[in-house]
Amino acid sequence: MVPFLVRFAVRRSLLRDTRHVRVVPPRRARGLVGEVYRQVERDFSMLGPPVALHSAAPGALAASWMILRETLLAQGVAERASKEAVATGVSEANSCPYCVDVHSMTLDAIPDTTAGSDRGALVKWARASSAVATMAPGSPPFPPEQAPELIGVAVAFQYYNRVANVFLRDSPFPAHVPESAKPRARRVLGGVLRPPASGGPRPGASLKLLPPAPLPQDLCWARPNAIVADAFARAYAAIETAGARSVPPSVRALVHDRLSTWDGQAPGISRSWLHEAVTELPERDRPAGRLAMAIVLASYQIDEDLVEEFRRTAPRDDTLVELAAWASMAAARRVSTWLATTSPACV
Repeated sequence: MVPFLVRFAVRRSLLRDTRHVRVVPPRRARGLVGEVYRQVERDFSMLGPPVALHSAAPGALAASWMILRETLLAQGVAERASKEAVATGVSEANSCPYCVDVHSMTLDAIPDTTAGSDRGALVKWARASSAVATMAPGSPPFPPEQAPELIGVAVAFQYYNRVANVFLRDSPFPAHVPESAKPRARRVLGGVLRPPASGGPRPGASLKLLPPAPLPQDLCWARPNAIVADAFARAYAAIETAGARSVPPSVRALVHDRLSTWDGQAPGISRSWLHEAVTELPERDRPAGRLAMAIVLASYQIDEDLVEEFRRTAPRDDTLVELAAWASMAAARRVSTWLATTSPACV
């Protein structure tokens, strides 16, 4: 009964606690949105807000779900606890309180029974991997055969942290839950999210959601795992299509230029850099440019003003979701280029 009530509460909170866009209610989900929703509820125990927030843009919704399912959730050579440790560490590095809460409580709910496992080392590795300067020298704290899954989780959460910081509140719990009740709520929700004894869903079921796509060069780290590689290739292609539709060409060029030399370092507390970054853009593209650059480099700095400034130029929900998805994936792909240096497949 308690898990059912938790799932019911999360479903209700989707409509109240997702910011800036309207989430398609589960009872009205049709087509690709309905198919993704059914997979999410079957494989993740509930309709997670970080996935559902994409529902105004079905292609981005499917892409986001694919990279999450085929890395974090699907059965593989890496234990689910190892994956949750990586998700937690990346989320800490990106200052995403929502994702830290969800994945640390899930990690805490998984019994630590694997001999020789070191969750702390994985959290530390994942936290440091968000910037070139903080990456630890030497081999990562996992065997080579786990690299596609664990690097895949890290790349997926470089994406998810950014969209969560735009669209979700700081906590996965509904706003009316008092602070005094949150410790128990964390234990209950962690128990609901804890993977089944079977080890999770079978790999590959999400691939049918999007058409096949060529494997780009920056997916060398995923090649040893055909399903992970295929999922990311399809997701990358879908997000690129979304970006071409909703992000002005001048903004895409600006983001790619800035990312080509970005090493993961945060731009600082002041947001003066954000206004300077878009001075060369046409006036009409600057709101999109400011929002995209903030998502890429400092998503934790995004506030109502940045989003509303963009909404005045592009009021549709699907446009906002697609811009956020494209910018988030562009940053995640850049981070993947230095994570790839730890993969034997990229040597």
